[in-house]
Amino acid sequence: MQDALTALDAYWTRAGCMKVQPMNTEVGAGTLNPATFLRVQGPEPWHVAYVEPSVRPDDSRYGENPNRLQTHTQYQVILKPEPGNAQDLYLGSLEAIGIDTAAHDIRFVEDNWASPALGAWGLGWEVWLDGLEITQFTYFQQAGGIALDPVSVEITYGIERILMALQGVSHFKDIAYAPGLTYGEMFGQAEYEMSRYYLDEADIQANQALFDTYAAEARRMLDARLPVPAYSYVLKCSHTFNVLDARGAVSTTERARAFARMRRLAHEAAELWADRRAELGHPLGLAEPSTAPPAPVEDTENVAGPQTLIFEIGVEEMPPAEVDRTAGAVRDALTALLAGTALRYAGLYVHATPRRVVAMLGGVEPREDDREETVRGPRTTAPAQAVEGFARSRGVTPADLGRGTYQGNEHVTVTRTVAGRAALDVLAELLPRLVTGLRSEKNMRWNAPGLSFTRPIRWLLALLGEDVVPFTVGNLTSGRTTYLHRTSAQPVVDVATAYEYWAFLAEHGVVASTDTRRKMVVRQAQELAARTGGSVDVETYAPLVAEIANLVERPTAILGSYDPKYLDLPADILTTVMRKHQRYLPVQDPAGALLPHFVAVANGECDHDVVRAGNEAVLRARYEDAAFFWRADLQTPLADMRAKLSLLTFEERLGSMADRADRIAAVARALADRVGLAGEDRVTLERAAELAKFDLGSQMVTELSSLAGLMAREYAVRAGETEAVATALYEMELPRSAGGGLPGTVPGALLALADRFDLLAGLFALRSAPTGSSDPFGLRRAALGAVNILRAHPGLSGLTVSEGLALAGARQPVAADAAALAEAEQFTVRRFEQSLLEAGTAHAHVQAVLRRGADPAAAEALLGELDTLAGTPAFDRVTAAVQRVRRIVPADTTAAYDPALFTDEAERALHRELTRTSEALKGDTRLTAFTEETGALAGAVDTFFDDVLVMADDPAVRANRLGLLAAVRDLADPVLAWDELR
Repeated sequence: MQDALTALDAYWTRAGCMKVQPMNTEVGAGTLNPATFLRVQGPEPWHVAYVEPSVRPDDSRYGENPNRLQTHTQYQVILKPEPGNAQDLYLGSLEAIGIDTAAHDIRFVEDNWASPALGAWGLGWEVWLDGLEITQFTYFQQAGGIALDPVSVEITYGIERILMALQGVSHFKDIAYAPGLTYGEMFGQAEYEMSRYYLDEADIQANQALFDTYAAEARRMLDARLPVPAYSYVLKCSHTFNVLDARGAVSTTERARAFARMRRLAHEAAELWADRRAELGHPLGLAEPSTAPPAPVEDTENVAGPQTLIFEIGVEEMPPAEVDRTAGAVRDALTALLAGTALRYAGLYVHATPRRVVAMLGGVEPREDDREETVRGPRTTAPAQAVEGFARSRGVTPADLGRGTYQGNEHVTVTRTVAGRAALDVLAELLPRLVTGLRSEKNMRWNAPGLSFTRPIRWLLALLGEDVVPFTVGNLTSGRTTYLHRTSAQPVVDVATAYEYWAFLAEHGVVASTDTRRKMVVRQAQELAARTGGSVDVETYAPLVAEIANLVERPTAILGSYDPKYLDLPADILTTVMRKHQRYLPVQDPAGALLPHFVAVANGECDHDVVRAGNEAVLRARYEDAAFFWRADLQTPLADMRAKLSLLTFEERLGSMADRADRIAAVARALADRVGLAGEDRVTLERAAELAKFDLGSQMVTELSSLAGLMAREYAVRAGETEAVATALYEMELPRSAGGGLPGTVPGALLALADRFDLLAGLFALRSAPTGSSDPFGLRRAALGAVNILRAHPGLSGLTVSEGLALAGARQPVAADAAALAEAEQFTVRRFEQSLLEAGTAHAHVQAVLRRGADPAAAEALLGELDTLAGTPAFDRVTAAVQRVRRIVPADTTAAYDPALFTDEAERALHRELTRTSEALKGDTRLTAFTEETGALAGAVDTFFDDVLVMADDPAVRANRLGLLAAVRDLADPVLAWDELR
């Protein structure tokens, strides 16, 4: 291990980095060292590398866990400003410590890093070596709450992980640290003893006092305008807080208060550091901005015949979700930009991979079409001098002027033919606008003025036939160069013409089409699984297949195996680890049971045996972790897990997760009272409510949060709870996705509803409704889940969204006023509306039933009736009659009239039929019953309009007739929104 650290020092020193020393107090990561946190502030350049022992008390495991240490070794590199080739430099460093990058599968996998306590965030990746995360690679955007300019890139190596992979050992203790010495021999005793301290022995009162003392000293140093000692005490605060947290001594309120205190101190220290460096005149100088080389000079007029355009935007690895979204955005943007020109083309196609977005325009004409342009001059009645001056300014004589009428006035005009521009000139203007307009769900900056996107854009290939479309944008210049797999023999190559581009990519192992990559993943995975007598459930794992297809440019499936002993763990644990953590496809037998095999998908050529062994080792370590958590949890009483919820923050103003679980239990009981739940179901609900959310206090769910509910069921059964209680606890978390399974039991459904109503009422009370794509608490999913549960359970008929929100709102620790609850109800009904429309329901029908949206089961039943009746003569006649009434009766007309004022038989007939129909319906608002009973009423309405003048001259007669029609309107109104049926 010491040789690896020495090699990294030598490599980064050659790359221009200074070597500095680790921080002389405990830090949780190399990021916290002042050589990173303070030095990324301000405009001075800074290139540094150092080893950082990183202390994380919460990772203490007494040295027993093979992959968790309270003190692990990071190697930290900061490049400021980011140099534009940091990924290549990093891969070179792996070669320097003995990793054959061509043999291994090295992947840059999306990671959005943030440190709330430091007010810091950045975008980048986890770097995977054969499935093992070995490095965090981040472009810092903010630190100490201050936007960073220039942007720095941080590379943080996990040294123990890298060495375990290189040396082929499965426990950190077995790492060869130095000749004849293992890691365990060097640090095993310290690992055990510090774990004992952090988990068992640390004095809580002493550390609480230290936290306050350190914070006060940091404040004193800030007041003295000494940012370096101030920040050193912020670090001491941070470590002391972590000690208290590991001891379970930090409440929800204390956590929020401590984070706010540290964040404020860190911000002030960073701000003061930047100010002090400015006062000193920035001794290290100023970072040079990156500029683009000049664009190539092309003969834009020398393009003959229709040509093909290839425009490739080269990007460092995009997040998988952005690949297809960006392809669509580029297609839409380019279509819109071209629509503003007179350039004709035959077709537009866009494909994307993690590293490139490629637009192809077929049949691009050499020039725009010529067009006529008419310029308006003064009015024809203007003085002759004005007309002559206009003609002179346009290079014509007054006799050449035409005439045109504009807004009723006649003006003189000049019409001239404007020659179309050359295609190269048009495209050289449009393509930079396309690049600068690129945006993603979460954008970042890098060392390229004017550009912002999901990850840095590094190259632009723009070919129209054989010619480069010449332009610059940001710090980039267009050309004919593309980039292949980083481990290719020739990773950077030139493309001669647009026509050979697709074949050129394919020849070098880059599959541009997402659909083709997806099909390759499925085909290869099924072929490998079949060798074991199993298969991959590609339907269930379709989202994972889609993600994998957008993680690679050339899918290379590899079959791996694991020890069958792990099949003793619940299958949900095994598949969750494979799917969510490793992006592996599980292999199952014909009956659907797991086989001890998986399919990993590498990117391009690699040594299959090396990559297989690496991925198997990673999965083995993951399963060892899971087995460790499983055993520990089985030894923990459910009540103890439930008690730990008090230490988990839900939302500062809404309390801890224990507070939320208590509210859910109370709301579930109130809902049970509302529907008259009794007997065994009531007993089940009461016990499940007592245990609500307990599994969030388990080690397994802390590590694998997506197993919430699943582990509740497993642990409850093994703790002796009834199957019904275990099922209700599991169903409480359903549905897990928009189309996911729903609770099958009434206790489970009521708990799930209580969960969602509490979430919606609490967050809307805080005015924290989702905005745009941001929905950190999953409120959209919660709203749709509540709707679907109510639709699926006829036994809960009559239970409405508004009632559930009111019950939850009354139990919030903050005021949930009527406006907030109304907004939450409207939000939920909109999710119902959207789901109906996405299911293909006619828009008019959805709008017609949506007034009952707060009672989803009733609305769905009404929708079913409407779909059946729509288009039938009887229903159409009733609809026409009701709509006719509604059109003539003012909305504020009261349904009141005096039969003694009737003067026409049609009035009396309508009154008789209205009375009969009202008595027959007796308040029944079912659409079928209304249609059946109102046929004669519809006829009476038609006769009334044919024979009676509603708007009579006599005000009393007119008001009486309108009152009669208003009574017809009010009879129909509770049934349907009739005006929506066009």
